[in-house]
Amino acid sequence: MGRPVTVGTDAASLRPAYRILQVGDPAPWFTQNSTANSQYHFETAAGRYIVLCFYGTGSDQAGRETLRAFQETHRDLFDDDKIALFGVSCDPSDPTERRVRQILPGIRHFWDFDGSVGRLYGAIPDDATSTQTQVVLRRFWLVLNPTLRVRATFPFKQDGSDREEVMAYLRALPPVDRFAGLEVPAPILIIPDVFEPAFCRHLIDLYERHGGEESGFMREVEGKTVAAHDPAHKRRKDYTITQPDLIGQLQRRILRRVNPEIEKVHFFKPTRMERYIVSCYAAEDGGHFRAHRDNTTKGTAHRRFAVSINLNDDFEGGEVSFPEYGSRSYKAPLGGAIVFSAPLLHAVSKVTSGRRFAFLPFLYDEAAARIREANNVSLGEGIGAYKA
Repeated sequence: MGRPVTVGTDAASLRPAYRILQVGDPAPWFTQNSTANSQYHFETAAGRYIVLCFYGTGSDQAGRETLRAFQETHRDLFDDDKIALFGVSCDPSDPTERRVRQILPGIRHFWDFDGSVGRLYGAIPDDATSTQTQVVLRRFWLVLNPTLRVRATFPFKQDGSDREEVMAYLRALPPVDRFAGLEVPAPILIIPDVFEPAFCRHLIDLYERHGGEESGFMREVEGKTVAAHDPAHKRRKDYTITQPDLIGQLQRRILRRVNPEIEKVHFFKPTRMERYIVSCYAAEDGGHFRAHRDNTTKGTAHRRFAVSINLNDDFEGGEVSFPEYGSRSYKAPLGGAIVFSAPLLHAVSKVTSGRRFAFLPFLYDEAAARIREANNVSLGEGIGAYKA
């Protein structure tokens, strides 16, 4: 897409051709090239206020003044803890002419040269194509709450007054933990006494006897689900349970003690369980897992609920948090489970003392099993195929 012909205001006559997001709407998720990395998954940015600035191009006065407003004049607002800003450029000359720059923490830019993000958010027309040399651009600011829902919109104004309006609005935002006017609890289940202490000890003994292997995470690359390893993103070792009798014991405890609570609260009946592992987050390894979601690839799309059962409690750190719902973190009691929906953004903090042992399965049902089997065609090399 070439340099856009821009308009300074959100002209009402243009509205029918553009998608319009309203306050309260969920913001669309996307993956796009950015100053941070070539495949930035926007949904991972949740857990703080997000500002999307659709400036389009930094080549004209409105673009230059907008960039100056957040990169210089009000730089202090964007810290990645309370507020992060993402500029969106659809002008390929912005990076080559070095008009915009990433400033960490807090300021990044998407290179939306194919217009995919602009179409999702209504910055460019629905029918705009990547081969067009000119498009009419709607320029605006969008403020999202920590759950990635629209909180406010500010169209560009011809006199530039939108810039100070946005900054004043951002400075008045409540703390992240009270973005809704009160603390919003994470929508999770905490279930005590799923495993007995002696059973927990038995599972830990198995790990210590056999050891664990460094585990990675799933990533989508060119339409295929592949295993990836990045110690900055995740550091954990797993032992895979293969003994049929022990697998049966694990299944029976989940069926008797976890499933009824899921059925009661979520009106969902799990019938299948994926993976039987004893996991270890160790302080000596810097064990942790940065914020992620558990079902964002074709190979993991079937997952409905994640279960995290602590097998010990003599460690520090290693707590599970849900950034979309505040900074609070959770440590399940010995033998207790934290159960949550697979799409929830969650993280495991670094273990600072000792080792955290956990049993970490995923639950799903027959309909999801069919999805899992159908997605075999999207599994990369080394990812075992599934038969329902």
